[in-house]
Amino acid sequence: MESSVPKKEVTYAQLLQRAVWILGQRDHGTEELREKLRLGIARKALRETAYHFWVAEETLESVVQWCTEQGYLNDERFCQQFILQRSRRGYGPQRISQDLQRKYIESAKVQHALRHTEVDWQQCAQDVAEKKAGQRWPTTYPEKVKLQRYLYSRGFQSEDIRAVFENISS
Repeated sequence: MESSVPKKEVTYAQLLQRAVWILGQRDHGTEELREKLRLGIARKALRETAYHFWVAEETLESVVQWCTEQGYLNDERFCQQFILQRSRRGYGPQRISQDLQRKYIESAKVQHALRHTEVDWQQCAQDVAEKKAGQRWPTTYPEKVKLQRYLYSRGFQSEDIRAVFENISS
């Protein structure tokens, strides 16, 4: 059963305008931008009843390529900014790595960015532990285990957590 609604292709200029607007809000990964552009077209098709909107993959790829060539889209820069932002919020490298991979960033790029970041993960874990513990540092084994589990859940690695507990005992 064929729909009587005429199809209308989204033009390169319309897609480019949307891409630049999205990238003007914050940095995105390449795949994340593709998904947002596709989702925007799907939403437009749902809002408009007069036409069924669609985009050719070649048009989408040329917009992404143009954004990359102009420097608006850069996965390495996105990774670095994402790592800095999430570390300031108290997340560790393992959690950040998972979050970046959910945003379709290649594992190799994520690991490279984590190795070359200037974040002091031990200090970050220390700050998170101090904020969680407040004025009263854990003294009993169950309290220490609870804080340790919390740091693991935030994505910190065992050596960073161990350093936090060495600082507590000294």
